[in-house]
Amino acid sequence: MNERALRVLEFDKITTALAEHADSASGREECLRLIPLDDRGEILRLQGFTADAVTRYLKRSDVSFSAVFRGEELLNALRIGQSLDAAALLRTALFLRGVGRIRSYGTGEEAPEDSLTPYFEALVPMREISDEISRCILSESEIADDATPELKQIRRRIAAAGEQIRRDLNRMASGSYRQYLQDAVITMRGDRYCLPVRVECRSQVNGIVHDASATGQTLFIEPESIVALNNTLREEHIKEQEEIERLLALLSARLASQADDLEFDLETARFLDMTFAKAKYALDIGGMVPQFNERQAFILRKARHPLIPAERVVPIDIYLGDAFDQLVITGPNTGGKTVTLKTVGLLALMGQAGLAIPAGDRSELAVFTEIFADIGDEQSIEQSLSTFSGHMKNVVEILDRADEKSLCLFDELGAGTDPTEGAALAVAILRRLHGQGIRTMATTHYSECKIYAMTTDGVMNAACEFDVESLRPTYRLLIGVPGSSNAFAIAGKLGLPAEVIEAAGKQVDEGSRSFDRLLSDLQESRRKADEEKARLETLRVEAADKEKKLLAREKKLEETKEKRIREAEREAKEILKEAKRVADETIRKMNREGASVRELEQARTRVGRELNTRNKRLSEREAAEKPAHPAVDPGKLHVGDLVRIVSMGLTGTVSTLPDKKGELTVTCGIMKSRVNVRDLAYAKEESDGKKAIRSLYSRGEKKREVDLSRGMNISTECLLLGMTADEAIAALDRYLDEAYMAHMKTARIVHGKGTGVLRRAVREHLEAVPYVKDYKAGEYGEGDEGVTIVTLM
Repeated sequence: MNERALRVLEFDKITTALAEHADSASGREECLRLIPLDDRGEILRLQGFTADAVTRYLKRSDVSFSAVFRGEELLNALRIGQSLDAAALLRTALFLRGVGRIRSYGTGEEAPEDSLTPYFEALVPMREISDEISRCILSESEIADDATPELKQIRRRIAAAGEQIRRDLNRMASGSYRQYLQDAVITMRGDRYCLPVRVECRSQVNGIVHDASATGQTLFIEPESIVALNNTLREEHIKEQEEIERLLALLSARLASQADDLEFDLETARFLDMTFAKAKYALDIGGMVPQFNERQAFILRKARHPLIPAERVVPIDIYLGDAFDQLVITGPNTGGKTVTLKTVGLLALMGQAGLAIPAGDRSELAVFTEIFADIGDEQSIEQSLSTFSGHMKNVVEILDRADEKSLCLFDELGAGTDPTEGAALAVAILRRLHGQGIRTMATTHYSECKIYAMTTDGVMNAACEFDVESLRPTYRLLIGVPGSSNAFAIAGKLGLPAEVIEAAGKQVDEGSRSFDRLLSDLQESRRKADEEKARLETLRVEAADKEKKLLAREKKLEETKEKRIREAEREAKEILKEAKRVADETIRKMNREGASVRELEQARTRVGRELNTRNKRLSEREAAEKPAHPAVDPGKLHVGDLVRIVSMGLTGTVSTLPDKKGELTVTCGIMKSRVNVRDLAYAKEESDGKKAIRSLYSRGEKKREVDLSRGMNISTECLLLGMTADEAIAALDRYLDEAYMAHMKTARIVHGKGTGVLRRAVREHLEAVPYVKDYKAGEYGEGDEGVTIVTLM
């Protein structure tokens, strides 16, 4: 990719922002060296790395590459047999421990299997070497005493010799030499222990003078009696240093034996640091991993310039390469034309560098072998180039180098010279590029370029919208509509006298004025069309959402219905099974008492026939009780009509007329139901004036009438005293049904204390009632354990 395009499109600012997300200095260097590629396979591989890093980082962000460093010099020293100092060894051990943590992060149980997995798995932590270095080297200036057995012995001898010297000097300072000393202290000069002797007492203390004070009043003398001990101490220090150097050489040799692994770890960790920096940068800018097509086309949805703060930038939709290969962008100054060019160019560079781009889902990019950008002032005093000359120099280079796999971006093509000649040049340049099939975007104010785009196949106009009323650009890009400069309108809003604007208007021919008015009208029509399109899309989404919810509701209702039918069938089978068991047990009992099997079987057959007869009569009676009213005609239905909901067995009045789907609301007493007109039949007012509903309860198969008018006067207390458990449950069922239909929130069930049998039966039954939210024993003053307080839903 040419350096000028990277500079003009400010790709260096992207790499600088990317580097701020790297953990290590080495990773930051890699980010700053990042450049776009033109190999589609490699670009897709890098984009895959970025996408997988984003997924991993969102799941777990506790990975750090801060210990990574650039180790070329260290590796070179190891390979030629040099020993590393303690600081270099310690930094290497710190890095290797970090490698272990990085590998655990990337290959742990929670880690996904993706394109980065092989890189994590290939890391070599070299734990033995790193642990040994950490054991021996405590800090850059401190070696552990037990780093080697010899070093431990040497330091013991050093400590013993030093202790002996201090003991002898303390005895001298507090004894015979006390009167000759400036202070009764022991000092060090160089690596020798000394006493501070007054200069006039020099002859009284035999020894070696190592130093004198600044005033000359004190001499630092090493007493003759400890010279031999100081010499021994000095020799041990030399041995200590030699042993440390031997230790460092040994550790360096062990590290050198795995120099290739160390180099691989450094390179891989540096690569992973940069890859996760891309992931963090993607999250920071709200970016997405784009798709790459092979059509040499791009489709950018809700694209944003990454260097403009998100709260200020206006997203744009822009596309090129499918229906047309050239886009001519017009509009007023400061309207966003140049930002649009830079957005396209910069996002193309970012995508080809393996970076996520700040755009919406389903955005696509193409792989361009070159991106050329002629943007900005090319005036150069040093090279004696005017603005026009500088632009033409770039255009000449672009025409010479660009091909069908290039993307060309021109800002104010043909500007800086005579408008007539500049417009002619601009059109000729665009025709040349169009004839070669080169993807091109150009901004201009020339009407000739707008006409060229309107009359040439494969070329499209676009406009940067400008609100003349507020004198502010909206920064919205309208593809398919040429833009207007709005110079007269802007000048008028800024206060230019009307007579000046009118005089200027007379200088413009009628054709140009008509063309500008046409452009303004087109732009306004496009704006309204876009607003209407957005409104319709919102309505479509809302309708689709409602349809989805309705389908889900219908499916749920159907599943609930089927479930209840299955439960009823299962309960019926259990009842029949129990009845058969009782009958069989009765037969066996009667058989034991002397009845013949034949008589018993005949008796059971008679009972069966009687049951069948009764069931048949019951079915006929229930069928006769059903209203035989004709189906409801939706067109003749009126609010207030009395109807029957067939599927529910409820009678009520129509509250709303059917909608397009035949749905309407029917009020049954205090309950409202949303039903379809196909589920209705006409009903007559009952003679007693009551509106009743029939309800099939989950316990047993008998039906009963529930008078909704009672729900308005239902008591808040249910008395079960003196009843058996079965009688109490039946009465409680009826009461709870009526209380729930009356929208009561709490009820008081009086069952008494007694033996507790009735209380347990009541509370066990309450557990199975679906509309009982909670229940509790009565408190003091409410009846204690003789009362249960029920809370209904």
